[in-house]
Amino acid sequence: MNTNQTNLNSAVKSEVVGPLFRKTSQFLMPAKLNGAEVKRDEYNIYPTCSLKNDIIFNGYDSLGQYIVGQKTVLIDGYEGVFWDRIQVELNKYFEIKGLTVNWIQTSAYLKPVNVIEAMVEPFLGAPDAVWGTKCTLSLHDFYEQDTLTTLRPSNNHDINVIIGIAAACSGWNVPLIYIDLPKNELQFRMRAGAVTNLGTNQVNEPFYMYKRFYFVDWVLLNTYKKQILDKIAVIADGQWPDDINWMHKADFIDGLDHISKSVIRVRPWFEPGAWGGHWIRENIKNLNKDVVNYAWSFELIVPENGLVFESSGYLLEVSFDFLMFHNRDGVLGAHAQTFGDEFPIRFDFLDTYDGGNLSIQCHPQLKYIQELFGETITQDETYYILDCKDDAQVYLGFQENIDHDEFKSVLENSRAQSKVIEITDYVQVHKAQKHDLFLIPNGTVHSAGANNLVLEISATPYIFTFKMYDWLRLDLDGNPRPINIDHAFHNLDFSRKGNRVQQELISKQTVIQQGQDWQIVHLPTHQEHFYDVHRLEFDRELTVNTDNHCHVMMLVEGSAVSIKTKDGSEHVFAYAETFVVPAAAESYILTNLGGSRAKVIKAFLK
Repeated sequence: MNTNQTNLNSAVKSEVVGPLFRKTSQFLMPAKLNGAEVKRDEYNIYPTCSLKNDIIFNGYDSLGQYIVGQKTVLIDGYEGVFWDRIQVELNKYFEIKGLTVNWIQTSAYLKPVNVIEAMVEPFLGAPDAVWGTKCTLSLHDFYEQDTLTTLRPSNNHDINVIIGIAAACSGWNVPLIYIDLPKNELQFRMRAGAVTNLGTNQVNEPFYMYKRFYFVDWVLLNTYKKQILDKIAVIADGQWPDDINWMHKADFIDGLDHISKSVIRVRPWFEPGAWGGHWIRENIKNLNKDVVNYAWSFELIVPENGLVFESSGYLLEVSFDFLMFHNRDGVLGAHAQTFGDEFPIRFDFLDTYDGGNLSIQCHPQLKYIQELFGETITQDETYYILDCKDDAQVYLGFQENIDHDEFKSVLENSRAQSKVIEITDYVQVHKAQKHDLFLIPNGTVHSAGANNLVLEISATPYIFTFKMYDWLRLDLDGNPRPINIDHAFHNLDFSRKGNRVQQELISKQTVIQQGQDWQIVHLPTHQEHFYDVHRLEFDRELTVNTDNHCHVMMLVEGSAVSIKTKDGSEHVFAYAETFVVPAAAESYILTNLGGSRAKVIKAFLK
């Protein structure tokens, strides 16, 4: 991992010259690092994979020069890219060169808005519903495909460009430039009203736009991205409004191949929330401190995380999907056939330190999430207590005397009349201590109490939370948070109650291997979890084989560790940083760089 990081005092914030293009308290990642180094025991918010020098190019002039050499190109890419701005910036270069350009915008070939809205409506559920179901259409369905494929280059212009989403659907056999956009930046643009959903012409409420993104737009665009991967000649990063970084496909593929055999760390991103706390704000440097709280860190929620490549200081971020499309066998090894392009394990932080309790909630059972929402796996979770105060608690499982009907009636009455519930009359509460692991298979009632920093180790699905009671609080915009009692009661397992909770839902940790200055602790998960957890504890170093399994890891005690993989790559990770060792790495050596025993969590598929 590259240890360079920008001086965030000069990083771009929400505001830019001209209209607001993103709404967030988070800094925009710089296009180039300034050379300042991150200390080895310091959490790095911009982790990178360093490539050879001078293979990431900066600026519209350099991209324009490439296009001039090709004469005819396609510029395709992801939702949320500012296509008009890209065209304007490239035109500046072409005008200086005295070149005429035939610009063809794919947006002109979209089907009428009312037709598209009718097509996607079955996948969005009721207008006020939080969830829809995964779309089964294709991107081609949104366009007048017969017209798009009849387009031909003009002989009366020096340069021909088809620009916009679905440019490759034209069928032109010319170089394809693909402009990607990080999912967090897409959402920040969405909140600012700077972008719309695919094929629409108006900005909607953020919750509706996100639902449409998740269940329709992203599904189609990710499938399309995989279909055209072999045709891409140039990959570019479109997250900066007035700048662009790009690289040739061959160098990009070399980068993917490299990390699929060594170590992967995605770029994390951070969000405030109604129950958010202050551990992240106080302990992770270089984040914007001028925020009400931080509730989440997307440490490894790969549908929304990106991979950042670096060359000569320039950065280029792409979605994690590219790695799975091209290198899933190397990443998942023995489990690639089972999970396909879907990376199955998620790490994220839930920060309630000096904050509030999460809602009382549960997650869908497997059949329910498959039939109603179109997912393939469900949201089986665990809570690993990374840090906590003495009074920290976790709500988990029902009291022995739980009455199904009474509990539902109390919840509905609370929602209707804004009545406080004495929730411990129904739900058990357990003292939380550092390094505890609480098991939350689907259908289990649970909540993280205040004063925890929870490392949530989970299956990848991440939005299917059925809230039953949310302490009568409002969200950060002053609106009631959705309560989903009916969904919850279709999924709650009322047999998880009484003594059974202690026996089955709190992991009983045991030492399974040990040496003179190391040991491996097994933190057994529930039989319904398809992943397991080990904690590697060592004073000096420890050698581990992947056995053709992918390992998802985090340093949970100690200041820093180095990891050296069989291919000779070496990386350093600080406390609380998440990293992935692909199956294809075969083996690795962990070395403790701190003065006390290092403890590293390892999650892996059973």
